[in-house]
Amino acid sequence: MRQLRKLDHLNYAMALDDGPTANGFADFSFVHNCLPDINLFDVDLTCSVLGLKMHHPIIINAITGGGHDVTAINAKLAEFARLTNSVMAVGSQFAALESPEVENSFKIINEVNPNGVFFANLGAHVTPKEAEKAVKMIGAKALQIHLNSAQELIMGEGDRDFSGYLDNILQIAAKVSVPVIVKEVGCGIAKEQAVKLFGSGIKAIDVGGCGGTNFLAIEAARNKIDLDTEILGWGIPTAVSAVEVLSVMSQNHELIVSGGLRTPLEVVKALAIGGSAVAIANPILRLVHKKGMEEATADFDQFLARVKLYMALLGVKTTKALQTVPIVITGKGHEWLAVRGIDITKFTQKRKHG
Repeated sequence: MRQLRKLDHLNYAMALDDGPTANGFADFSFVHNCLPDINLFDVDLTCSVLGLKMHHPIIINAITGGGHDVTAINAKLAEFARLTNSVMAVGSQFAALESPEVENSFKIINEVNPNGVFFANLGAHVTPKEAEKAVKMIGAKALQIHLNSAQELIMGEGDRDFSGYLDNILQIAAKVSVPVIVKEVGCGIAKEQAVKLFGSGIKAIDVGGCGGTNFLAIEAARNKIDLDTEILGWGIPTAVSAVEVLSVMSQNHELIVSGGLRTPLEVVKALAIGGSAVAIANPILRLVHKKGMEEATADFDQFLARVKLYMALLGVKTTKALQTVPIVITGKGHEWLAVRGIDITKFTQKRKHG
């Protein structure tokens, strides 16, 4: 059942549109720098997350899960990660914990990309022992714990009891051998929960905000449920969720921005807000599914080239330096953050590095 569900998720993810809630980045604008004083060829996309060196700031985010029918897709994504020097997160490994024969659908990534950097992935209900097993299964450098209560409530066979998750995350973070990232699955993370999560011992938050792949819509399609736009639009837009988390984050923690990032400019905005990296899932899944690997990697290279172009326009050589450039926040994003008591003036002026 779980394996079939994961395959359904993939098929519907590629078939359905993003939204209906926008990712919020339209309300975030850069101030043009007419004297960038930079050579485009000096722009450097290398960065780091959790002490892991990355060739560029885009993580292939979790979406696939496990199962025999998913093995080939995981292999394709791992090959894409190898060719593009990308960090890759797998989807939930719980099916492999339930059925050991499913492990090969995850371990295939190590065969295809033996030197790759991978993130393991499980829900917040698992035990620390199960979490460590998932890490060891693929030689992961970090563990994603996903939060998806809205999806579960729409899912016919989904969980209905989310009690004790924070305490469980604390236990996992204390006992597993790698850093823990907590990520949402399309509904975002608010500052109140970010405070609690950072206090539990995790090292990073991946906001997983509204604006991208909508797992509520996927579950509605799977179960033939007619959901109205009110519930389909539930959650926090990615851009404002990122600022919410950043507003309570210390220098000992890191922010990963995901949730509907579709353009190079949105990636640059997410990094400028304060993301150590961004994570993208569905567009890359569609890319490797619909195109040959050579064409897919060429498209990705062009995407990264455009990221560099925007950095040059802003006069910055590194992704970290993007956090020094001014950003103007207007519209609904400005209204949201003001009502939430979050100071946005620090974004509007030239900012100090770090």
